[in-house]
Amino acid sequence: MTTYLALIYNKDMDWHQSAPVEMNEEYSEFGRAAAAVIRGGNALYPTSTATTVRVTGGKGGDVLTTDGPYAETKEALTGYYLLECADLEEAVKTAAQIPAAWNGGAIEIRPVVQFA
Repeated sequence: MTTYLALIYNKDMDWHQSAPVEMNEEYSEFGRAAAAVIRGGNALYPTSTATTVRVTGGKGGDVLTTDGPYAETKEALTGYYLLECADLEEAVKTAAQIPAAWNGGAIEIRPVVQFA
């Protein structure tokens, strides 16, 4: 089995405010349908809460922080799932069931490197 990270890109969402009922229902339904392969996941606070960290001059160098996400895009990284699937085909099939995939967003899937 391979672990895949499914990155959810969608309209930025402020989770301090309640999500639309239908959105909660769609994600709950996905959670039940894909429970066999979901190993974790969370929604993320809006990009306005992001801090980007860089270190210049090598390890131990100057730490530079900037407000906001690493890259500005039309769609924001709004959440993720860790999926344990037999192969990429199963990961794609599962990711296609994540509500953001059909609600104007996109899902990026990457295999996760397992460090010993």
